[in-house]
Amino acid sequence: MSHTFFIAFSYIVTALVIAGLILRAVIDHRIQVRTLADLESRGIGRRSRRG
Repeated sequence: MSHTFFIAFSYIVTALVIAGLILRAVIDHRIQVRTLADLESRGIGRRSRRG
């Protein structure tokens, strides 16, 4: 019984950590897209577009 609980608990904790990392990446991506759009609207473009 204790082994089953430990294994299930380990899987649950791992799933929560992975979900948290994915959520953090999604939120950070949205923040970066908003920041980039704000900078471009002010006329500050990306250097890679200068060609």
